[in-house]
Amino acid sequence: MDHLLLGRDGEDIAVGYLQRKGMKILERNYRFGKGELDIVCVDGKELVIVEVKTRTSNIHGEPYIAVSRKKQKQIIAIANRYIFSRNIDLDVRFDIVSVILNSGSVSVEHIPNAFGP
Repeated sequence: MDHLLLGRDGEDIAVGYLQRKGMKILERNYRFGKGELDIVCVDGKELVIVEVKTRTSNIHGEPYIAVSRKKQKQIIAIANRYIFSRNIDLDVRFDIVSVILNSGSVSVEHIPNAFGP
């Protein structure tokens, strides 16, 4: 499967998962500069920035392992821009959703508060 299609499918699955948990999706694929926030949502009184990682297997480790400290810093910087541009006054947390799509089976792992500034 093409990696862009795989990523989009993983994000669609993550959005459905988050909505079933009661989160309100505000944005998908918010771009700033060379970076992107996959999903921006609200959970209660928190703004949640969600990084989605999708793979076809975990043979090389769980997908969330791919969110390096460098990637985390980039996400935090873009989130700051997003918050400032929309004048948001909520607590913020950073989650990761790992999705494994393998021969029709789907595995989702949600890691709340996966990283922070």
